[in-house]
Amino acid sequence: MGLNRPTPIRPEAPLELLELRTADGCALAIGPWPRFRYDASGGGGRGEGGAADGEGWRPLSFAPEGLTIPPLDARSGRILGVPLPPVLAIAIAPSRLEGRWRPESGAVELAFEARFQLLLAGRSPTPDLQVNTRLITGAVAGQRQRAQGSPLDGEGRGVLVGVAQVPPTGTWWLDQFLGLPGEALAVLGCRLLVVEEA
Repeated sequence: MGLNRPTPIRPEAPLELLELRTADGCALAIGPWPRFRYDASGGGGRGEGGAADGEGWRPLSFAPEGLTIPPLDARSGRILGVPLPPVLAIAIAPSRLEGRWRPESGAVELAFEARFQLLLAGRSPTPDLQVNTRLITGAVAGQRQRAQGSPLDGEGRGVLVGVAQVPPTGTWWLDQFLGLPGEALAVLGCRLLVVEEA
């Protein structure tokens, strides 16, 4: 059996296979640094959804091995309006993305875990940063970072936000440079679609 083109989320749709697409309008911030503006277009992955509970929440999960998030680099990222230097990049390797969503309201809550790897001229001179957070379509606020998400609209487009506590890496100069332990902020523009069997 073939697959039709992905369709926007419908509350009554039988959820078996979902597709998440990352989009523009993303941002990352850590410690005292300004936000990196970030175009994450082209990433995403497929996942599974389940039946709704009594309050209309449906479980969903995405297999990390099939989930991709484009790197933050000179082509996709800016800080204070200036593109990142060509030799600098941050690779993102997700290890968990699962939670629940409520089609009627567009609300989404996802547990997100990932390793962030700093690359200089293609090499990683430091330990990875481990980030664990809860991405939601509502508002988040920490001691330093805050952001407002956006529920999924009728086309499945929305914005997920989360604040994480990032532990020190153990590399003294990097921890001082990033202000670790400290807060990190993630802003993820995305689109969630239903993939239906023909």
